[in-house]
Amino acid sequence: MFGAGSASRPPFFPHLEYPRALCYHSPMKSLGILVINPGSTSTKIALFKGIEKLFEEDIIHAEDELRQFGDIASQHPFRMETLMRALREKSVEPSKLDAVCVRGGLMRPVQSGVYRVTEDMAEDVGNSKNIWGREHASSLGPLIGLQMAKEYGIPVFTADPVVVDEMDDIARISGVPEIKRKSLLHALNIKEQIRRAARNMGAEVKDANFIAAHMGGGTTVAAIRRGRIIDTNNALLGMGPFSVQRAGALPTGDLLDMAYSGKYTRQELQKKLVYESGLAGYLGTGDVREVERRIGTGDETAALILSAMAYQVSKEIGAMAAALGGEISAVILTGGVAFSEMVAGMIKERVSFIAPVLVYPGQAEMEALAWHAAAALSGKERILPYGHD
Repeated sequence: MFGAGSASRPPFFPHLEYPRALCYHSPMKSLGILVINPGSTSTKIALFKGIEKLFEEDIIHAEDELRQFGDIASQHPFRMETLMRALREKSVEPSKLDAVCVRGGLMRPVQSGVYRVTEDMAEDVGNSKNIWGREHASSLGPLIGLQMAKEYGIPVFTADPVVVDEMDDIARISGVPEIKRKSLLHALNIKEQIRRAARNMGAEVKDANFIAAHMGGGTTVAAIRRGRIIDTNNALLGMGPFSVQRAGALPTGDLLDMAYSGKYTRQELQKKLVYESGLAGYLGTGDVREVERRIGTGDETAALILSAMAYQVSKEIGAMAAALGGEISAVILTGGVAFSEMVAGMIKERVSFIAPVLVYPGQAEMEALAWHAAAALSGKERILPYGHD
């Protein structure tokens, strides 16, 4: 729904030395690393052994199945049951796994890196409405992970969750003292794509500056200085360009009029802004391929709206160029929408004066999680403390 097509994933982290200690000297006892990535209507799983992906599966959950749950956290037992069923079908015995690595959710803000899933973390993602004022399906990752750690005695990790916060203090100022700009972004994929870009350019991440635009159901545009994300829009519900589903930045007065019109409850308005705006709101579809098909038949409205989305992403890239003082090694376009040559071409046309534009369609989240877990097990990457650890 979010992209313009599909493609095979890039090689498994060719730019990083895979921890040789995890090339599994005892195949009869060691199954590998299981990666779990919960989404709004699916749970992606993949099993990695060394550099090889043994399988990947997208467990689809029907909307009527999910509708019975009051909130995302209450889906935990249901998601766990469907996960275990899928593992049994694949003859995967969880107790024989080297580790599990889950997509991180709306926990407390953390620095970039790998973390062991803990009770504190699971409690925080389950309480995300109080911490963040909203919830997200990725929060199911730590809930599922903690249960697996307890039941099977295996290490469970997460890495670069959506709440990675490395912003400069100046970037947090909103203009209203009671409101602080927050870091909610596609950190996992963005961090991987800047490593990939640095490798392709023959550079080190620590010596380069990038602007990365992850375009999917939500869009993140981030300024990265020497590996640190110093500024970003809020990709869940905040400033920035409109996307496939999200409203993005809006005129404040008109938004206040909507909020006090009596037409929407707070929950209904939030749902509209997060899931029913952007391309979906204007055109009734979030599938960029369908929008391109309509454009091909002469649909001028579809052409205008898709151009406007690319225009807004381009403007945000320009803003991040200012945040980096004009010193940019490359602009990276990634996420599902980056499969669209039409969208990528429109953005390139507007921003190529800033820096070379690199297009890495899709996302490498499953591979990134597997690598982080392997690096943590081998001691190649330090496991960072979370919360009260």
